[in-house]
Amino acid sequence: MNFEKYIINVPDFPIKGIQFKDITGLIGDGEAFHAAISELAEFSRLLNATKVVGPDARGFITGAPVAALLQVGFIPVRKPGKLPREVLTYDYDLEYGHNTLCMHKDAISKGDRVVIMDDLLATGGTMEATIKLVEAAGGEVVGLGFLIELSELKGRARLKNFPIKVLIQY
Repeated sequence: MNFEKYIINVPDFPIKGIQFKDITGLIGDGEAFHAAISELAEFSRLLNATKVVGPDARGFITGAPVAALLQVGFIPVRKPGKLPREVLTYDYDLEYGHNTLCMHKDAISKGDRVVIMDDLLATGGTMEATIKLVEAAGGEVVGLGFLIELSELKGRARLKNFPIKVLIQY
């Protein structure tokens, strides 16, 4: 399926000079969304994933349905103050500031084979932080899946030790 035809380019969003890749056209079309999630789930199945992790918030859109198709657990990674129980945290720097991600401390067991899903691979900073959380919990990251990759931002180079599935490259 040509997933790219469902992506809407929005110039100057959220700031001037940025060409935003809007996935709502893809996820709003039942057939296209099902095909995309099925491809990501097959990638995860081949890696024998036992858990799927998705970072806040668009990683929930791809990760939760992949987990449901695989019949494995979905683990949300959130911003501080959004999870009700004891959490692991990871602080990291962005090109425009600082961020913190959190995951329930008991969400992953030692030896879990984890695939991390998100909508977009750009610089790889959020994904790298999510990997650190999974590893701190004792999980083994076995793969990363994305709807879109912005190749010019070289996020893949930052994540070179992991199998990566991308549906659309720009």
